[in-house]
Amino acid sequence: MTEHSYAVIGGGLAGCECALRLARAGLQVTLFEQKPEFRSPAHVNDGLAELVCSNSLRSDELTSGIGLLKAEMRELGSDFMELADAHRVPAGKALAVDREAFSAAMTQRVRSTPGITLVHRQITSLDDPALDGFETVVLAAGPMASENLSASLAEVVGGDHCYFYDAIAPIVAADSIDMSIAFWGSRYGEPGEGDYLNCPMNEEEYKAFYQGLLDGEKVASREFEQEKHFEGCMPVEALAARGEKTLAFGPLKPVGFTDPRTGWRPFALLQLRPENGNKTMFNLVGCQTKLTYPAQAVCFRKVPGLEHAEFVRFGSMHRNTYVNAPVSLNEELALKSRPNVHLAGQITGVEGYVESIACGLWVGQMLAAK
Repeated sequence: MTEHSYAVIGGGLAGCECALRLARAGLQVTLFEQKPEFRSPAHVNDGLAELVCSNSLRSDELTSGIGLLKAEMRELGSDFMELADAHRVPAGKALAVDREAFSAAMTQRVRSTPGITLVHRQITSLDDPALDGFETVVLAAGPMASENLSASLAEVVGGDHCYFYDAIAPIVAADSIDMSIAFWGSRYGEPGEGDYLNCPMNEEEYKAFYQGLLDGEKVASREFEQEKHFEGCMPVEALAARGEKTLAFGPLKPVGFTDPRTGWRPFALLQLRPENGNKTMFNLVGCQTKLTYPAQAVCFRKVPGLEHAEFVRFGSMHRNTYVNAPVSLNEELALKSRPNVHLAGQITGVEGYVESIACGLWVGQMLAAK
């Protein structure tokens, strides 16, 4: 038997939070992370706790459910919340982070915490020899677990996985944005210059962008996959297909803004959120997409202010996998057929960064209490 009785599979958000909580309780834990040798199609850097989609953790207001959850996690001493607060970037009433600085800080936190042994190795199944001797295993491989590990999990739970498709928005370089058109501002003219860059569109410009979304080439699903989208993160072109003005009343709504060039409210407005602290990169808010890369370059350059945009990262689609928790898991989020294997994070069926980390925190705290 190894000297570590706890194994955590996956050095993502939930896995790091769970491992840190176990270690702070004086327990020995081995954290298995497949990077840098292996990575999912959505991961790009070698650090732990990589934010692969948005860099926003959503509202920080206590009047919202997600804001209250973050406040509770801070009260519980969440390492994630401490580091997220330390590496926040301007995002109005939301908490957004510099994803690279946050990942680097979490990697350093895990490496320097007594009781955690970080092993860079891909776990290919729940029967992987590397897990021999561990009394408790926490599977926190995230929604993009490797195909072999996902197949092993599917075999154990005795049924098909549930899944949906998630999308990532493009990121553009700040110095490629036309600042004679884009302007800083917050909705309803809140104090300060505003944390978002805003690209206003008149009706003609909006319709050109809308038609570009409809006409642009999309990445096709593989023949064996049934495409299901999470309503909270719909591809922008899928929203556009619901009607000509869907975007103008949704993610591109202009309410609360005045175009400083005209003094009038624009017909539609695309917001850009800073990706890092020094604002050299911007995320196209609400523009997660399954357009091909060439189609994205054409379509998003139709937006006023982005005519010469340089893309730091194009948007993409990926499949998120999770178990049917009510059928497969017990009240401790352990597999009913293998009660020594607990699941944590998005693979349990929770959705969102904060919810996934809170799940990892809860599993770690529950196991430490036991």
